[in-house]
Amino acid sequence: MSTFLTLSVINIAEAGDVQILAADFQNRGDNQWSVSVTLKHADTGWDHYADRWRVVDGEGQLLGDRVLLHPHVNEQPFTRGLHGVTIPQETTTVYVEAHDKVHGWAPNRLAVDLRELR
Repeated sequence: MSTFLTLSVINIAEAGDVQILAADFQNRGDNQWSVSVTLKHADTGWDHYADRWRVVDGEGQLLGDRVLLHPHVNEQPFTRGLHGVTIPQETTTVYVEAHDKVHGWAPNRLAVDLRELR
């Protein structure tokens, strides 16, 4: 079972911040998940690009981290996945956060309610 979630508050992101456009969470069983995230950012090259996204729980504990190894100047928006993300059964909400090399972690994050996906 999977879901496709879109962020509806993109317009409040500050200029230069990474925008999280969507996330797809697929339950693989045994608390294992595959996650795909679609980001948009005004990458300009190696000095300023969206360089990672992560999944954290409500306390900020890291559950999964996807490092982006190169800029996506001519590929916007773009989607990248991460497999084998372990999310404990008792965790009902997780958050997707995005980072770029200049501004750090974007203030807007995407909340994902896992109860309907389990």
